Amino acid sequence: MTNGTHGGIQIRGSIPAIVTPMHEDGSLDLPAFRKLIDWHVEEGTNGLVVVGTSGESATLSVDEHILMVKTAVEHTAKRFPIIAGAGGNSTSEAVELAKAAKEVGADATLQVVPYYNKPTQEGMYQHFRRIAESVDLPVILYNVPGRTVADMNHDTVLRLADVPGIVGVKEATGNIDRAANLIKYAPAHFAIYSGDDPTAIALMLLGGHGNISVTANVAPRAMSELCRAALAGDAITARKIHLSLLSLHKQMFCESNPIPAKWALAALGRMESGIRLPLTPLDARYHDAVRDALRETGLLA
Repeated sequence: MTNGTHGGIQIRGSIPAIVTPMHEDGSLDLPAFRKLIDWHVEEGTNGLVVVGTSGESATLSVDEHILMVKTAVEHTAKRFPIIAGAGGNSTSEAVELAKAAKEVGADATLQVVPYYNKPTQEGMYQHFRRIAESVDLPVILYNVPGRTVADMNHDTVLRLADVPGIVGVKEATGNIDRAANLIKYAPAHFAIYSGDDPTAIALMLLGGHGNISVTANVAPRAMSELCRAALAGDAITARKIHLSLLSLHKQMFCESNPIPAKWALAALGRMESGIRLPLTPLDARYHDAVRDALRETGLLA
């Protein structure tokens, strides 16, 4: 069983992959971002991933990317850990992003499997090893083949788990058999996180360490309570919360993430709904379904 401790900071529980607030013209809205961070502190969130997939990393410039991480680190002021999305499909660029994340005070980096160029398993291994050896900052691997079209297999993850500085994996396939085997065979220092909200409860009850979540953007308290219960082995409480979130889980992916989450946060009055092309605002045909899911979860009157 792994302990989920990264560089002396224990990262367990609900870890939202936070959205990047934007004005309607697509410019960054840092005041709204700071307010979201404060809300997550109040709601019991255990850490944040900044500028990951949900944070629209693909459409932020490098300067904006680092600004978002720096803003999160400074405003959080150690109230919980900040994990910086710093991945890429160029190893040298991923190294530079990781170095920049370290310079502004991030607690760890999230490193996605390189996308588009479809590396081999050996290429993935060497990519992540190079990052870990180049930057003294904990690395959390991120396997999401639905986006990258490159699936990092079980053996590659376990090889990487033995590399100093690589401390965990976000397993976003939703494959519980795969996650269970990682939990069973990973070394003691290596944390296993869910990256799939509908199956996160199962992963945590099996011994995983938390959920790097989309739904927690909108329902941070419920996700925090679900994670707390599941990590404590309280399956009855975790199940009750999980069932209450089913509709919201579904609607957060009615269109590509983070489109529904940003619309929902705007509906809750937390921020504007600005988003950058090629992503577009939530199609009107989904508005009622997302609004109904918010009401069902008790988030909207």
